[in-house]
Amino acid sequence: MNALMGVKLMGGGVSGCQLRAMLRMVTAMPQRHQFSSSSVSLSSTTSNDDNGNHSIDNETTRKSIGNSDTISSADIKKSVFISQSYDIFTNLALEDWLYRHFDFSRHHVLLLWANDPCVVIGRHQNPFTEANVSKLVDKGITLARRNSGGGAVYHDRGNLNCTFFTPRERYNRKYNLNILTRALFREWAIKAEINKRDDIVINDKKISGTAAKLGHPNAYHHCTLLVSANKLHLGESLVKEDANYISKATASVRSPIKNLVDVNRTVNVPQLLSAVGYEFLRTSATELEDGGSTQTMKQRGFQLVNPTEKWFPGINALREEFSSWDWVLGKTPKFSVEKELALKADNDKQLKMKLIVEVDKGLMTDIGIEMPSGERVPVVSQLQNKPYNEKNLNGIISALKLVSTDNVKQAINGL
Repeated sequence: MNALMGVKLMGGGVSGCQLRAMLRMVTAMPQRHQFSSSSVSLSSTTSNDDNGNHSIDNETTRKSIGNSDTISSADIKKSVFISQSYDIFTNLALEDWLYRHFDFSRHHVLLLWANDPCVVIGRHQNPFTEANVSKLVDKGITLARRNSGGGAVYHDRGNLNCTFFTPRERYNRKYNLNILTRALFREWAIKAEINKRDDIVINDKKISGTAAKLGHPNAYHHCTLLVSANKLHLGESLVKEDANYISKATASVRSPIKNLVDVNRTVNVPQLLSAVGYEFLRTSATELEDGGSTQTMKQRGFQLVNPTEKWFPGINALREEFSSWDWVLGKTPKFSVEKELALKADNDKQLKMKLIVEVDKGLMTDIGIEMPSGERVPVVSQLQNKPYNEKNLNGIISALKLVSTDNVKQAINGL
């Protein structure tokens, strides 16, 4: 079956005339896009000056983008792609595949997608300062690292993700965010605002965060919309281990959040998907001008996207890399962890010391104890050069607590 296989209209507010128009648009589309296979590592195409040029064998992507400045808004078609996957790594791979391979010079795309429970961190973040990674694993919540910057977010199926794809020169974050706020007002009369950080807020509570990837020739801006996300899981998932992390990684800015169902209990993800998609299609490609049904009928409509290797050659390799330990944890910027511990003394008193663990590329490269005198004593452990996580950290601490301070220099070498 075609990966861009037609229309799936969800939610209310759709007239019979609009439905027939959307069906006509999709049936008029080419039945298949043929793509050539390309295998590229994430690290080779993630800088802001990524040229993004790949050979794609289809009519849309063969067009030259050299004269994109002369393209008028009327020349640009728009599509809403709806991912049929709820797997975070597959959706990140689909997003990256489109960014690498698609020509958006005459075709702007809004990708709408949702995930099973996961925490997604920015490209330059330290997951251990954003969440307790060991507890995420225990709870079955996936940890993922995306290719854009920004902070950590929690996703589940009560969260709608939106990715706006355009050429770099037409990247317009405010335009995209206004599409979302207009959709909320048109469908439910919900008044939302865009703050200075480009978050969408209602009464100063965040319903949407934002991040971007700017390359050449393409760019994308993606954001979230909290509909009915599990706020208990959200809060618990974004709490780090009680330790002092010394890191130069990008830190998230914590903000109070709100679900849209807390504003209007009738809001739901399928209807929001439809409302956002229609708002995108009915709006001029380069300006916030509402063209109504006339503008909508000129577009390519809603298209269900099945992100599989058959239709997106190379996507499996991208998914494999996004889900790899090297990308999710090994990509973590160098950091150190300090945690106080009290060791037993022969007089039954406790002496406070400090465990210091140096972590590089996700591995514990140096483990030591800082004595009360300030002297640094190395710890010889089987965990040396093993992956860092909170369980391993607390395992070292538990072993050290059994050691007498009078013999600490000798005993710790046997850990």
